[in-house]
Amino acid sequence: MDIRVGLGHDTHRLEEGRPLILGGVTITHSHGLAGHSDGDIVLHALTDAILGAIGAGDIGDLYPDTDALWKGANSRLFLDGAMARMQGQGFEVINADIIIHAQNPKLGPSKDLIKNQVASFLGVDPQRVNIKAKTGEKVGHIGRMEAMACQAVVLLQKDFGGRDHDA
Repeated sequence: MDIRVGLGHDTHRLEEGRPLILGGVTITHSHGLAGHSDGDIVLHALTDAILGAIGAGDIGDLYPDTDALWKGANSRLFLDGAMARMQGQGFEVINADIIIHAQNPKLGPSKDLIKNQVASFLGVDPQRVNIKAKTGEKVGHIGRMEAMACQAVVLLQKDFGGRDHDA
């Protein structure tokens, strides 16, 4: 059995009038996340975590913000690409733990929606996904409501069917 851990992080500025999309869920708010794509920090961090676990670089390597192809793109495309690479190497997601850093809006009411959406994207039971929301305690760019950030950790597994992986 081959077990891998991947860590992902993303931060985006908040911008008035843009939709706020977190984990594929649109959250009602006056500000959304600025970015070349839809700015979904949850899916960006998760994509980076998966890519990191399989040693495939990061989201900027595969989907650079200098490429017009990704302008306004749905971040699900990035996650799907990382998942395809992961599955191509024979791995599956065991679990994901995600922290969203946002002063406002309060994400408590949306955590289950995000959890269920992310679980469906990953093809796992929602019990294998955890979503945490943390404020900036009014400190720094998060606390001043200038930006939001996300951290994601994934555990991947490749089952060799009982065979030694070096055989």
